[in-house]
Amino acid sequence: MDRNIFRKKSIEKIVADSKAGLDDGHGVSLNKVLGVRDLTALGIAAIIGAGIFSTVGKACFDGGPGVIFLFIICAVACAFSALCYAEFASRIPMSGSAYTYSYAAFGEIIAWIIGWDLVMEYAVGNITVAISWSGNLTSFLHNIGLHIPDFLATSFFEAKNGNTQYLEKMAAHDTAGAADFLSSHQVWLSAPHIGPIPFILNLPALAITVFVTYLVYVGIKESRRASNLMVAFKLLVVVAVIAVGFYYVNPANWVPFLPNKFSGVMKGVSAVFFAYIGFDAISTTAEECKNPQRDLPRGMFYSLIICTVLYILIALVLTGMVNYSKLNTSDFLARAFNERGLNVLGGIIALSAVVATTSVLLVFQIGQPRIWMSMSRDGLLPPRFSRLHPKFHTPSFATIITGLVVGIPSLFLDSALVTDLCSIGTLFAFVLVCGGILMLPRAEQHQGKFRVPYVNGKYLVPLILIVAVIFTQIQFPDFFKNFFGMIDSSQPGLSKMDVLHERIPYFAFTILVLAITVIGFIKNYSLIPVLGLISCFYLMTELGTTNWLRFIIWLIIGLVIYFNYSNKNSKLAKENV
Repeated sequence: MDRNIFRKKSIEKIVADSKAGLDDGHGVSLNKVLGVRDLTALGIAAIIGAGIFSTVGKACFDGGPGVIFLFIICAVACAFSALCYAEFASRIPMSGSAYTYSYAAFGEIIAWIIGWDLVMEYAVGNITVAISWSGNLTSFLHNIGLHIPDFLATSFFEAKNGNTQYLEKMAAHDTAGAADFLSSHQVWLSAPHIGPIPFILNLPALAITVFVTYLVYVGIKESRRASNLMVAFKLLVVVAVIAVGFYYVNPANWVPFLPNKFSGVMKGVSAVFFAYIGFDAISTTAEECKNPQRDLPRGMFYSLIICTVLYILIALVLTGMVNYSKLNTSDFLARAFNERGLNVLGGIIALSAVVATTSVLLVFQIGQPRIWMSMSRDGLLPPRFSRLHPKFHTPSFATIITGLVVGIPSLFLDSALVTDLCSIGTLFAFVLVCGGILMLPRAEQHQGKFRVPYVNGKYLVPLILIVAVIFTQIQFPDFFKNFFGMIDSSQPGLSKMDVLHERIPYFAFTILVLAITVIGFIKNYSLIPVLGLISCFYLMTELGTTNWLRFIIWLIIGLVIYFNYSNKNSKLAKENV
């Protein structure tokens, strides 16, 4: 057996497997039914969902109207990554997304790491979406006079953590801050008990996960129809929100445009980037596309462009209708219209939030089983994960396991924790995809295949770096002195060790930028993948040291599984004996 953990699976072999009609070993293959319109709809279904209806309000609260700059920054980072995803999808039209691409570019151990990491994007991300869906549903039902008991529609740790925050705020006599956690405090106090433990479960989150998992289980055609219908509905609502909302905009609410300066804008990285997650998920459906090499790149770009424009317009409307300081609520979008007396539109928005989050669940529940299916085909997971249903032609076992992995934790976990984990996991995948393009040999342009335009970054990357340093020094004269002097001007009471702890990701980013600049100068790296890698890694640094530690622990758990099972059962290792 080949013991080289960096063994690579060649693109030629991957493509040959695809053309040979790779099945599950029982004569069953995936149905090729998706066209560019379906892929665009799936991308929009994944992107416009929990982010725009749940997390964007907090980003607007932190950054004010200037949050649109963060949308643009995230869109540019995603666009660089989308170009790299598109070339990989065109070269390697197989399910597996970044996992399969990394197998060809970096080798098996990195492929395993990214496959394990993608669980954070799809399965862990869907826990957040399921919890958000539950909140949207209960809000909508409350508006029409129906009520689910709070202890049956709240995640256990969300209530527990909210209760802790409430008590701490009250102890500090911060009644305004405590008001944000009053509902969680009341749920914790009023819930029935089993012994000393409050009985608090998020049953709607589990219910929607079961329903969507069933829909994905019975076939890609059914999932496609449901996705297209939900996308059409929520796009109509979003366009209506923008059109009506601009009529009620008060330009005075846009002053100051950056109330908390640029640092306030960057506080929303996790929330805003979470709102962009999804365009890459459609690459997991490559084997169910009619023409993946042509349609996958188009679907990614179309969905990303449409959603970016809508996000910027929504942010401008929201911060123009009401002061940004009022947007730190779970139902901020509906509330903005209710304050203007537009209760009917507020109710439609609440319904649209339910539909939108359902569509996100659908796309991610499609993506995760296909990642596991690809890993199982390579021997890195047990064979059952690649078994296809004889009637529905879907990865049935992997779909059921995905439902369990999402549904059960959604009963208990706090959505804030899993949102940050989802964002850092996705950004890491983007970093490896951009780096993977740099590792692959340059390919000749072929008819019907997409290729990232080659722009020699030999001199451009150092020039961009120099301009960025000069701009920072001019705009923020004390930045570098404070940065390397371990001084946090916003929190002068912190010790140097505390500041160092928070700066570790930034020092890692600095080292990476310098290394990629030097290596790129020597090897004439292409500009676009380099900018994609740098921008995504920078967004990772903004997620904080604590999330990096959680991410590293997650990867260590994955490596334990790899060396105890996957490395021993790798098909590529057995073939290279």
